[in-house]
Amino acid sequence: MKQNSTLPILALTMGDAAGCGPEIIVKALADKSMYEICRPLVFGDAKRIEQAAKILKSPLKVLGHAKIAEGVFQHGNIDVLDFDNIPAGLPFGKISAEAGHAAYQYVESAVQAAMAKEVAGIVTAPLNKEALHLGGHDFPGHTEILGELSHSHDYAMLLASETLRVIHVTTHVSMVQASSLITKERVLRIIRLADRTLRLLGIAKPRIAVAGFNAHAGENGLFGREEVDEIVPAVEEACKAGMTVTGPISPDTVFYRAACRKEFDIVVVMYHDQGHIPIKLLGFDSGINVTVGLPFIRSSVDHGTAFDIAGQGIAEDGSMKAAIEFAARVAIGAQTAK
Repeated sequence: MKQNSTLPILALTMGDAAGCGPEIIVKALADKSMYEICRPLVFGDAKRIEQAAKILKSPLKVLGHAKIAEGVFQHGNIDVLDFDNIPAGLPFGKISAEAGHAAYQYVESAVQAAMAKEVAGIVTAPLNKEALHLGGHDFPGHTEILGELSHSHDYAMLLASETLRVIHVTTHVSMVQASSLITKERVLRIIRLADRTLRLLGIAKPRIAVAGFNAHAGENGLFGREEVDEIVPAVEEACKAGMTVTGPISPDTVFYRAACRKEFDIVVVMYHDQGHIPIKLLGFDSGINVTVGLPFIRSSVDHGTAFDIAGQGIAEDGSMKAAIEFAARVAIGAQTAK
């Protein structure tokens, strides 16, 4: 018997075949609870998933399919939309153009399926940027690939652990560039994305904190003008629009207030490390990465390919399960909101 057809189909992209992606997918899908919240379909190479299952001594049966509609979606099986694009002898832990190009193909196909409403969301296993480039795809990472393939411009990175959520105003740029990108319009856009995403998660009135960019949130312009000129006006406009927003708050206290004192549901951060450091400190093995503002749901593990341990069966699957749970929850919330 097939699984509940009302549950959302999620595309799980296998990531770099030489990394930990295949084994964390197999580990995650061994958990029956994954099938109680979604219908998972791996976009990848069936033989590589079978190899990972053997390494893990998993009893799960791998089913290779040519079409999404062929999925059985029943615990005990792993449904794979089989690209058959990984050489049998590809070693684990080694950078290769073949694996980089294949990883791109999984994401590209998953985006096409999401845009066509054939899947409700995408959950990505990690890819390797150097392998991606060797494979002919010059992108900094998943976020930029997803944005270009979906023709999106209004998107942002959100990270979540069990105790903290953060969403970024800027990401993969230098600190000098980050300063120039912190504008009232950009900060306000990210606040709106945060509010919209948390409402889909069932939080009726999200409490949003906005971190400052400079030490002590600029001390009213003493340590920098970003807060006075750009961040404060954005917060004020968001509040006028009915959102519950506080800030800018000094970066050295805002995460304690959000994670420990539970004053806020999410923190808007100004640059990459401002958000990544507290998330990885609080939940390195269970944190997830979410791209918000796309025309579909996308979540991901918040770690890399782990080439140093790939193929050994010891990579943790906590982040993958958390990413699946998040995507399923948002997908179900989106269905309910219609």
